[in-house]
Amino acid sequence: MVEGRSMGIDYGERRVGIALSDPLGIIASGLESINWQGKDNTRVLERIAEICAEYDVRRIILGLPRRTDGQVGTSELIVRDFADSLRSKTGLEVVFADERYTTVLATRIMQEANIKREKRRSVVDQIAAEIILQSWLDQQRNNRHEW
Repeated sequence: MVEGRSMGIDYGERRVGIALSDPLGIIASGLESINWQGKDNTRVLERIAEICAEYDVRRIILGLPRRTDGQVGTSELIVRDFADSLRSKTGLEVVFADERYTTVLATRIMQEANIKREKRRSVVDQIAAEIILQSWLDQQRNNRHEW
């Protein structure tokens, strides 16, 4: 079992989705999306640090946008730089998790739930963060049960 609360982050060019686990590390829930429009992420880092302190977050699970051909792309380099800033700002461990297709999956979930297109844009990033975090939590639980 994962000790303490974890935060999932879907880092995007315009918005950053945030999800949190429960204190037992079983269920991920979307918390918020931080709008930043791709300019200066100082406010994003400050808000994440506030949430980490408020909810006693122990680790950050950050979606890593891997290319399907295995090459390192620009988006991955940007996210790796952001991870360094997160570690400096929060003092927490930052774990990378493959985020390929999470936004597509989040959009499909919202379509199936009949969420209106205007609403989808504002929550797709936090749902993607929730998927990233829940996948990581499930993987940790499954690895513990393998013999």
